[in-house]
Amino acid sequence: MNGKFIVIEGLEGAGKTTAREILVATLREHGIDQVLFTREPGGTPLAEQLRELIKQGMGSEPISDKAELLMLYAARVQLVDTVIKPALARGTWVIGDRHDLSSQAYQGGGRGVDPQLLTTLRDAVLGDFRPDLTLYLDVTPEVGLRRARARGELDRIEQESLTFFTRTRERYLALAAADPRIRVIDATAPLTEVTSSLKTALTHWLQEAR
Repeated sequence: MNGKFIVIEGLEGAGKTTAREILVATLREHGIDQVLFTREPGGTPLAEQLRELIKQGMGSEPISDKAELLMLYAARVQLVDTVIKPALARGTWVIGDRHDLSSQAYQGGGRGVDPQLLTTLRDAVLGDFRPDLTLYLDVTPEVGLRRARARGELDRIEQESLTFFTRTRERYLALAAADPRIRVIDATAPLTEVTSSLKTALTHWLQEAR
């Protein structure tokens, strides 16, 4: 049986790493032990190089919004084709830290890139490949950025304005409302409540998928 692709999404500081640990524990409770982790951008040597460019920039040379978008998709298709799809075919489950929804929200909402361009690019590069389940950890930009700053120095994306992240969150929520494969988790709640919400969402989805 092919594995399943589960993606964790959210703004900076949403708690994706903690969520991943909760999902792994829940999958193991259901007898699923073969799990691979990926992150975007990144996850292959080529994609990690592109991640460095996207996150840290090129010194004094500004990166245009479309150049950023194309680098993200180059990294994404390399990861999907060389890591994620082969793992799924082997029966391994994949938990991804971000996927295409991030580009739809960050570049489409935050950067204001034409949604039609995003859709066209996604379909051209990924075809009909989609996550089986996406868990969107919803936090306000104020909460997320405060958590991100507490982790240390911010990267190029994390240094964007509060308005940028507000637009990004709005796009996330709009996309989640339109797609039943996306489950929204209130990540501003206490950890015990977030844990319970994640376990419940994943367990219900596993029952529906069988």
